[in-house]
Amino acid sequence: MSSALGPRVVVGITGATGAVYALRLLARLKASGVETHLVLSPAGVLNAHHELALDRGALEALADHAYNPADIGAAIASGSFHTDAMVVAPCSMRTLAAIAHGLSDNLLTRAADVTLKERRRLVLMVRETPFNLAHLRNMTLVTEMGGVIFPPLPAFYHRPQSIAEMVDDTVERVLGLIGIAGAAPKTWAGL
Repeated sequence: MSSALGPRVVVGITGATGAVYALRLLARLKASGVETHLVLSPAGVLNAHHELALDRGALEALADHAYNPADIGAAIASGSFHTDAMVVAPCSMRTLAAIAHGLSDNLLTRAADVTLKERRRLVLMVRETPFNLAHLRNMTLVTEMGGVIFPPLPAFYHRPQSIAEMVDDTVERVLGLIGIAGAAPKTWAGL
């Protein structure tokens, strides 16, 4: 089910490295006619500034709707507001832990909780390495609740020629996972 305008996707951006994934995801969702609802954490703003030289306003301008993470009364905090999916790109270990334990301590984690409780697709592009046991257990908890753990690991069998090509392929795979028409991940044709 979609909104009158088309599919709706919530995008969360946290302080983990990899803000370029969120930037490309928002651009591809817009190009696909998807209504986007963005929640950008304060650490996500700092990281996007450091990695991409973008501020909150520049990132929020890429979305149809943007929310303050403290606004727990926003539409996306309720299951009665239909969305098709949510992607947290990138997803910090702190955000993963809050989602895994149902803390709903800000709008981003509340929207993820709503996505899970409504049995909608939740994709967490977790960014950390190496993983410790707490990270792995939290990923298991989210997976058991129906979420998808998607570390943005590049596929090298297509012989990408640039970082942008690796980012694009990863984002296309995420778009495919959340059911966006026109997603074009590169497929393996065999040897």
